[in-house]
Amino acid sequence: MRKVIALFIFLFLVSCSEYVDKPKNLLDKNTMSEIMADLAINDQVTTTFQNKNLESGTRYILETHNVKADDFVESYKYYVAKGKMGKIVDNAMEILLEKDPKAKSFVESKSKPNTKFPKLER
Repeated sequence: MRKVIALFIFLFLVSCSEYVDKPKNLLDKNTMSEIMADLAINDQVTTTFQNKNLESGTRYILETHNVKADDFVESYKYYVAKGKMGKIVDNAMEILLEKDPKAKSFVESKSKPNTKFPKLER
């Protein structure tokens, strides 16, 4: 009975080791960061200009990086499942700040906590 239970525990541990299989055409982290930075810029453009098409901008970004949409989606799912997307997004933020140095002061001003609270009087 112990051997059967040990076998089931072993099979359970081995079968749950991978959530998502590694894609055939996995994009490296640097390419993912560059694409994420460009997608963030594209998102801001479509927010500013309401009548523009987000899909055409996304297709253009993927074409400039020579990446197929399916490969990007599969790589994105893989990195999210592995918990590595946070580092990729942080790297994308650094790329954005390198492209626009003025944005750094804006981001720092918005990320500081507001310590000036109004006085409470009774």
